[in-house]
Amino acid sequence: MRWTRPISTRPARFLASAVLLAIVAAAAAGCQTTQTEATGALPIAAADPPDPDGRHTVEVLGQQYRADPSNIQVALRYAQALRAAGQRAQAVAVLERASIEQPRDKSVLGAYGRALAEAGNYEQALAVLDRAHTPDQPDWRILSAQGAVLDQMGRHAEAQGHYLTALKIAPDEPSILSNLGLSYALSKNLRNAETTLRQAAAHRPVDPRVRQNLALVVGLQGRFAEAESIARADLPPDQATANVAYLQQMLAHRKDVREHRDARATDGAS
Repeated sequence: MRWTRPISTRPARFLASAVLLAIVAAAAAGCQTTQTEATGALPIAAADPPDPDGRHTVEVLGQQYRADPSNIQVALRYAQALRAAGQRAQAVAVLERASIEQPRDKSVLGAYGRALAEAGNYEQALAVLDRAHTPDQPDWRILSAQGAVLDQMGRHAEAQGHYLTALKIAPDEPSILSNLGLSYALSKNLRNAETTLRQAAAHRPVDPRVRQNLALVVGLQGRFAEAESIARADLPPDQATANVAYLQQMLAHRKDVREHRDARATDGAS
């Protein structure tokens, strides 16, 4: 599902990711979020920052990788650059080869699992991530990544269990809190979603995506003025206003659809 036709003349930038449309659909329509609604949306642990000079980085690291593909550190950096550039299939291929070369290297397995998840290969991603740490030596980053994959598969209760375990290892880690907050939102627990996202947004520096996610969750509870105020911290005032207006209209439309459907069901039963 994609939010592709904003009512505003400007593209709505309220969404930090496609998952937020799934949140709107679940909260407004009252339906259970499915795997297709959450596809490719939740952040996988701490997302790699955008590379403003990504093409050059990919070219340079690509040359180094081709010169020595067995160099695991080069392979990891190359795969990270490919992921940042959106070349997910190629990143998976590089990391698959690295995992064959080093089948017990936890850093390789972690990166490979995240790349598989970003490419939509969720079952395989879970299997690989499960090998990236052990019960006696758990890695909070891997636990958070596993939770994100489970969320994308619609298994929100399991995902939240992984995030809560990760928080026991890394208390108040904002990337875990962000994932947990989105998971609560996807499971229509908006109150816990807001509380958790506020915790994540309290850390400095704050990721703007976290604050926009918080703004959306607040808006989904009908507090549109407050949502707009939060959104203005990262967006121009007119864009924040347009985003909230778009959210209001979408929620109103979905409410009308639901009421019409209920009325038809009542008429059919009488």
